[in-house]
Amino acid sequence: MATRLPELKVKSILITQPEPSEGRSPYADLTEKYKVSVTFRAFVKVDPISAKEFRREKINILDYTAIILTSRTAIEHLFRLCAEVRVELPADMKYFCISEAVALYLQKFITYRKRKVFYPKGKEHELFDILLKHNTENYLIPSSNIAHSELLEFVKKHNIKFHQSMIYRTISDDLSDLTHVNFDIIAFFSPSSLKSLFDNFPNFKQNNTRIAAFGANTVQALVDAGLTVNIEAPTAQAPSLKMALEDYIKKANK
Repeated sequence: MATRLPELKVKSILITQPEPSEGRSPYADLTEKYKVSVTFRAFVKVDPISAKEFRREKINILDYTAIILTSRTAIEHLFRLCAEVRVELPADMKYFCISEAVALYLQKFITYRKRKVFYPKGKEHELFDILLKHNTENYLIPSSNIAHSELLEFVKKHNIKFHQSMIYRTISDDLSDLTHVNFDIIAFFSPSSLKSLFDNFPNFKQNNTRIAAFGANTVQALVDAGLTVNIEAPTAQAPSLKMALEDYIKKANK
């Protein structure tokens, strides 16, 4: 894999997620401060698991004392299903989130200050240390059809009681409207977005494109695909990918 030099200036970024529908985009500062063009394009579509499908699993959410949340999408579909099957999560339910950004997203669904919410302050691997300190909980892990393999391997290895439940599916979207993927930076947030890239552009070559990645699982998928990851989050210095991007652009565009 060729080395990507930080002195290559950044003029364009592709965010492989939909543009925020509410409020100001966290990436707006990059456009204003550094005159960088930011394009949003979701690489995957989400296919919800119906309440009927969920009931077939014969899972009683209230049997679990804690929930591990690995994405905002997992949060959305967990609470959607709870509403559809008429289950109200108790006040003493514990939430273990893969990052601060995911933890803060819970505020849309619960009274945050009154709940027990745990998350790493730096790299998401720190979540594993937190789980070891709470290894007597009975965890529910709501996920997509593409599960967080590193997390599952960890809880199995340490004999932590858990059940993984698929509550939505991620499917590669048709990206034919993108005539090319020639951006200075492409930002990935999940292995499924990477799969979509190669489903749509099987001959994709990184060349001088810098790759940004959020989450250890995403980083590993990119490395396994033979790509170089130049920008990574969360870290102690950059808990969000926006912060990691800004730090990189400051150095590259000076």
